[in-house]
Parts: sequence; structure tokens; C-alpha cells
Amino acid sequence: MVPPRWPVSIKGVVLWDDGVVLVHNERGEWELPGGRLEEGETPEQCVVREIAEELGVVARPEQLLDTWVYEVVPGHRVFVVTFGCSAERPGELTLSDEHDDVGVFPVSAVDDLAMPEGYRASIRRWSEARSAGSPSG
Repeated sequence: MVPPRWPVSIKGVVLWDDGVVLVHNERGEWELPGGRLEEGETPEQCVVREIAEELGVVARPEQLLDTWVYEVVPGHRVFVVTFGCSAERPGELTLSDEHDDVGVFPVSAVDDLAMPEGYRASIRRWSEARSAGSPSG
């Protein structure tokens, strides 16, 4: 028996003002900013790099939120790792060429957006942790 070999995608939940930052992909879904783990990179380094590339902000991973497997398209699975992140705010969010839109949505609105359920769960978990005044919030 051969164990599965899936790409690893590291994503960050970034709360911004009164909402969560999401990017829109070519599949018509809203997703968390982030991307593929590169050789020699830790998951924390990956999420910092990816958020800088995709949003133009400096993120700091605060808490590991979840891990799950997502079938992006039939027969193609990705192992997803999500972190709750804080972000320095030197200016406005920027949009990379990897996505066609970026937005800040109220956490209560994510149920109405086209996105994988795993992202919704991570968003709720980080929002609740920050609202509860956890050490990272």
C-alpha cells in the first residue's frame, strides 16, 4: 500500500477591521490567502511569505487552527494547514496576479460565500479565539 502524496497548502486567517480577508480564485471560490509550502520552508515561514506576496502585508502566524484534505477538483487533493494570523497594516491590501479579487468580509457573511467548509471553520475558530481575548488576541 502506497501512502497518499498530496501538495501542502498553508493558509492564513487574517482579521482586518471588522472582517476577514479573502481572495477570489479562478474556480469562482473565495479562499484564504496562502499557498504551497516550498522546500526548506517551515509552515510559518510559508504563510508569512504567501500573505506578503498575495496581500502586500506582513503577517505573523499566531495559532495553528486546523488541518484537512480538500479535493480541489475531482481526483486532485491538497493537504491544507490554516493558521490564525495577525498582520501589520502599513497601507491598503494589494491584489496579486494569482487572484481576481480581494475583499474583507464580515465573519457572519462567510456562510453565504462560495468557499470550502474547512476555510469557514478556520475563520470561525480564529474569530472566536480573538473575541475571547486569547493570549494571541
